[in-house]
Amino acid sequence: MSERRILVTSALPYANGPIHLGHLVEYIQTDIWVRFQRLRGNRCIYVCADDTHGTAIMIRARKESRTEEEVIAQSQQEHERDFADFQIRFDNYGSTHSDENRQLCGQIWESIQSAGLVKTKDVEQLYDVAEQTFLADRFVRGTCPQCGSPDQPGDNCSQCGITYSPIDLVDPVSTLSGSTPEVRTAEHLFIELEQLHPFLREWTQNGQHLQAEVANYLKGHFLGSTEDPDGIKTLRDWDISRPAPYFGFEIPDSPGNFWYVWFDAPIGYIASTQQWCDRNGESLDDWWRSEECEIHHFIGKDITYFHTLFWPGMLKTAGLQLPEKVHIHGFLTVDGEKMSKSKGTFIKAETYFRHLDPSALRYFYASKLGPKLDDIDLNLDEFVSKVNSDLVNKVVNLASRSAKFIKDVGLSPVYPPDGGLFERAAQAGDSIAEAYESCDYNRAMRLIMALADEANPFVEQAEPWNLKKDPEKSGELQDVCTVAINLFRQLVIYLAPVLPDLVAKTNELLGDSIDHWDQSKTPLLGTSIAKFKHMMKRIDQKDIDKMVDETRAEQTEELSDSDSQDGQEQFHDGPEALAAEPLAEECTIEDFMKVDLRVARVIEAEHVPEARKLLKLKLSLGGDETRTVFAGIKAAYEPEKLVGRLVVMVANLKPRQMKFGLSEGMVCASGTGGAEVFLLGLDDGAVPGQRVH
Repeated sequence: MSERRILVTSALPYANGPIHLGHLVEYIQTDIWVRFQRLRGNRCIYVCADDTHGTAIMIRARKESRTEEEVIAQSQQEHERDFADFQIRFDNYGSTHSDENRQLCGQIWESIQSAGLVKTKDVEQLYDVAEQTFLADRFVRGTCPQCGSPDQPGDNCSQCGITYSPIDLVDPVSTLSGSTPEVRTAEHLFIELEQLHPFLREWTQNGQHLQAEVANYLKGHFLGSTEDPDGIKTLRDWDISRPAPYFGFEIPDSPGNFWYVWFDAPIGYIASTQQWCDRNGESLDDWWRSEECEIHHFIGKDITYFHTLFWPGMLKTAGLQLPEKVHIHGFLTVDGEKMSKSKGTFIKAETYFRHLDPSALRYFYASKLGPKLDDIDLNLDEFVSKVNSDLVNKVVNLASRSAKFIKDVGLSPVYPPDGGLFERAAQAGDSIAEAYESCDYNRAMRLIMALADEANPFVEQAEPWNLKKDPEKSGELQDVCTVAINLFRQLVIYLAPVLPDLVAKTNELLGDSIDHWDQSKTPLLGTSIAKFKHMMKRIDQKDIDKMVDETRAEQTEELSDSDSQDGQEQFHDGPEALAAEPLAEECTIEDFMKVDLRVARVIEAEHVPEARKLLKLKLSLGGDETRTVFAGIKAAYEPEKLVGRLVVMVANLKPRQMKFGLSEGMVCASGTGGAEVFLLGLDDGAVPGQRVH
């Protein structure tokens, strides 16, 4: 097979928030694929950049009294640190706020204008009066105008898939200020995407570039069917400008207007490639204007629309190379639910790195990722079990149970009989490679672990630890350990795209460099080996608990603007809680003042053994004034953790005699009950006895 020239990108992380475990699904997936291609002997470069433009950065810089450039520089430094911690290796990591990107945006813009695809028209747009800015799509939430789903973003509905303008939302709310935005008119520039409809229909539906479910989605929602002329849909014009104030590149021939972030962000792929080319004496044309170069994009399913319609249309118009494949993946859930700060599962990359081995996460993600758009779940119990069982007990143990016995004599000069184990594993290499190529990492990991399951019984039956006791069996011991070490080395070669750290430690042990897939076909013989050193630590549940506790503690920090799935976290307060428990009838201020709410301190807390839901609390109102309260919070709180905490209590509630004792009030909490109960908190400075107004 001749060498392939491959350019690979991941979606650009937004510069307004930290890298978290949800982000890492994509970057680990991409890094594995790139490492696999290189191991196969292909020339493959991996470029990425920070996505730096838009209203969010502008607003953050304003609030922090910094320049936008200072904000994005700090963010890029943090992102690159986090990626490096997880062994994600880019050939170039740039920024969309670069001179290269500005120049390329201008060139591509000229091509689009020359093709007659640009038009202008006045647009009614939502404007946040409090923040004095027009609202980008990501800063508006509301009810979908088609299906009525609440709490939807400003550009597309996650439930029915329709795209729309923020102004189409029912009851829109600004996520910047929480206020209801007003409608204002401004001139915008549009690309008439419908002119590219025939090309886009052919490119997306030819079966070469997209997963089948993605192609079918685009046909059903946007492009229509070539077999049914009446079913062909008209592509909407694409709004690609934003009026000032806006942090981005001003459009040269349209003063006061800036390219929308989704225009200049994907061009950042090319700009990052340009930086790599300039540094390495390469020509950009060999990567973006050559049919001999394969371009592969890895993205999440939330940005499918931009990468499969807008972006191919831009590239085609500019005469640039189109993607060979857009690989689209699903989202990450943790323990079966959306990532949550309150539950300690919205885990930042740097938080994970302080407590756990990045190699463990890389392997677990690989064991879950397939070629389709299915979401993957990070079940923390399964995570501990799978990593310890597969990597520590099956793979690393092959080396740890054999290498120490032949440190002084090295590997046998001739490969010993092993019942065909090495040969069968060598033959499995093609199937494993096919799985990697198609991004079916789950299948690749299963095939590799099946080989490990065959290798380990060989060692267990040979019992090298017993052979070591008999000097006359030293030759047999060397042969057994030579087989074990070579079977281990095969597994490491196959796992090399996933576990670069294990590769480095294996290279040190064997004094040999793993750098090509075909090394799995030839055993390593007649060489010395180094003293065995620890290769992988078992995951301890205590470390998981520490990570989750630290993450939960971080919920008190100010929320950034980044979302747990798409890099843009906002205050997405849905209507579900209010719908489940509607507002009570109106009361007068006199009615309200009858309820005496007071600050109280928990001075004693204990279980009520005969009660399923209750804790017994002794509350201090200051001085000698105390109240005993039975509160239904047993499933949500450990009593010892409540002692010393300030709470809000109803102090003038008529005492109620219960079979467990007299309850002299009530503590205030929200939630649906059971574990979903949340005691009301108080800022520093509140003292027991103060009335709550």
